[in-house]
Amino acid sequence: MFLMGACGIAYEYTLSKIASDILGNSAHQWAIVIAIMLFCMGLGAEIQKYIVDRQVVSMLAGSQIVLAILGGYGAFALLYVFSAYPSHFVLVKYLLVSAVGVLVGFEIPLLTRLNEDFSKDVKSNLARILKMDYLGALLGALIWVFVLLRKFTMIEAGLLLALTTLLSALILIESFPEKLGRVRKWMLTALVMVTALIGVAWKQGTNWTQTAEQRLYKDKIIFSKTTRYQHVVLTQSHQGNLSCFINGHLQFNSVDEHMYHEHLVHPALQIAPRRDRILILGGGDGLALREILKYEDVETVTLVDLDPAMTDLARDNPYLQKLNQNSLNSPKVTTLKNEVLKDTSQKRVQIENSRGIQTGQTGELPEVYIFNMDAAQFLAQAPGRYDIIIVDFPDPNAPELANLYSQHFYGFLKKKLSADGIFVQQSTSPYHAKEAFLCIGRTMESAGLTAVPYHDNVPSFGEWGWWIGGPANLYTPKKVKSLLQSVPSLTDLTEYLTPELIKTALYFGKNQLSTEETAVNTLTNPCIHRYYLDAWKAY
Repeated sequence: MFLMGACGIAYEYTLSKIASDILGNSAHQWAIVIAIMLFCMGLGAEIQKYIVDRQVVSMLAGSQIVLAILGGYGAFALLYVFSAYPSHFVLVKYLLVSAVGVLVGFEIPLLTRLNEDFSKDVKSNLARILKMDYLGALLGALIWVFVLLRKFTMIEAGLLLALTTLLSALILIESFPEKLGRVRKWMLTALVMVTALIGVAWKQGTNWTQTAEQRLYKDKIIFSKTTRYQHVVLTQSHQGNLSCFINGHLQFNSVDEHMYHEHLVHPALQIAPRRDRILILGGGDGLALREILKYEDVETVTLVDLDPAMTDLARDNPYLQKLNQNSLNSPKVTTLKNEVLKDTSQKRVQIENSRGIQTGQTGELPEVYIFNMDAAQFLAQAPGRYDIIIVDFPDPNAPELANLYSQHFYGFLKKKLSADGIFVQQSTSPYHAKEAFLCIGRTMESAGLTAVPYHDNVPSFGEWGWWIGGPANLYTPKKVKSLLQSVPSLTDLTEYLTPELIKTALYFGKNQLSTEETAVNTLTNPCIHRYYLDAWKAY
């Protein structure tokens, strides 16, 4: 019961994670998957009453073997169906979740019936079985969170759970041979065969996954990795163009990413009274940093990206190195490895070289340093203020990302700005996701910031928008617009952006910024997520 309880909850988590990775909207997927599994566990408990006593062991062992097949190969099946037959994905997902739930639902009642031979008292029997189930569930949850999620892909996690399920079936078969009789040898044969199938899946898993995943992208996949936080894919076209996807969403294309990043960086750096200290939130690909390093008068840049795998990829991958012009391999870059965020005003810090190997030496505070941590936590803990803050988060397509567009977050951001500092944020499409775009501006204003919108067409994304501004007690929309309309020549800094384009970007079409909505995005009311999902449904 201890092993079965541990695997049961881990199967719930694994299927929920796979569904959210494929479809997004993680809170919705987790809630629905776990609710359906619990319901089907109840069905399994109801069905088991039709199993006669002499078949309890054989049915329980058999259900564990079938559960191992479904759990081990389920992730492959979901990925394949989503890539080959996307219209059937939801049906297959719920059939798989339901089947796993029914089989897990067999476990407690059948083991309770089996344990009646050893514990005649109903109270003691239930206490023993449920105690071990709950203890197993606790251990299973901890192992899933701190081991499987961090060290293995969800494909590998499913296969490891399958092997553990087969172990529980083996223990059951060997513990009660007299109750199985001649069926025992068939059970052992099935167990060996399924174990072999799991071994084949472990060996071929990478190839199977890549084959299925390639169906989802028109260009060749040259890199694919599921990190602790996200699934990252790089593709390359026949023309050599590089695209980056996170959880299936396009992040940039090398053909036009410079248009996006020049809009993100240069207007803010041009109108800020000072650009001594700059903070980048997100931007682990090093592309915004590439633009900032063009300014010789910048003294320090801090880049905060949650996922160390992303900054490592931008630093080490030759395709990204070429695109970001080795911005993360510059001698000016230092990665700070602190268990607790320390005062970055200190002049001597432990440093690492560009390959992440500790040098054992100390040096002057670097011009660029990187933290891999949550942006909101960084803003809450970091000492000092910044002359410019550049926010380059993914769109608010998940509840956890919606929190990074909240009034609470912008309150922290305002405190980190110097008295006359400038901030800028990428803010999704003002055309395709108009209400989400406008909600970002309202939320910024509710936190005491002045925010001015601007936009341009980036071919890979279509119409795209940004908000730029500063503390409301110093800047008015009129003043920010005036500064942007006075930007001098950018000849030596940009490939695309010009002062004339910046002026043009401030103008929107008739009624393009009009709305009847008044809600701001908060931690308790993440309305921007709803706006975003409603807007992109048609696409």
